Amino acid sequence: MIIFLETKRLILRQFTEADAELLFELDSDPEVTRFTKLGDRAGTPTPYNTIKNEFIPKIFRYYEQYPGFGFWAALEKSSHQFLGWFHFRPGLDSYMGVTLYEEGEFEVGYRLQKKIWGKGYATEASSSLIQKGFTGLGVKRVVASALLANQASIRVMEKVGLKFEKNFVYTESQQEGVKYGLHRDEFVGG
Repeated sequence: MIIFLETKRLILRQFTEADAELLFELDSDPEVTRFTKLGDRAGTPTPYNTIKNEFIPKIFRYYEQYPGFGFWAALEKSSHQFLGWFHFRPGLDSYMGVTLYEEGEFEVGYRLQKKIWGKGYATEASSSLIQKGFTGLGVKRVVASALLANQASIRVMEKVGLKFEKNFVYTESQQEGVKYGLHRDEFVGG
């Protein structure tokens, strides 16, 4: 197990091929994917073969192409139970890419099991990723986005110190979203 980061209650480790089933289970919960997929795809599971043959290889490419950035499996420290994942990656590699993000912006995000929502895990790990980015990885700007309807994720962005920047519309679904960001000069957590 290659550990990337530890927080008070979490371990963020690199994914392995054996994690495909865990990712499939996570994405099979329509409540989990309600705000992560747009338009008529909202709440639909990601097919297992897509996870195994597309998403896992994409994660591995991040580890090679962007050392210190990518996607990590989130485990509860006390039980080693899989809770979901976090990412910290170049914003231009996001599916929002150049339509929302600019060169030099790094996106923080997550997908977590519903049973652990509201326990502060998203805030805890996102704060630690932002701190690591600013203090250890040379990141100058962190960003995040969410559907306007996803008030829980917006609260997490605010709790970790990101500031509202703008509203936008996802072109493929015409749903309204928000972008938040923080420059390293504004960071007070380190």
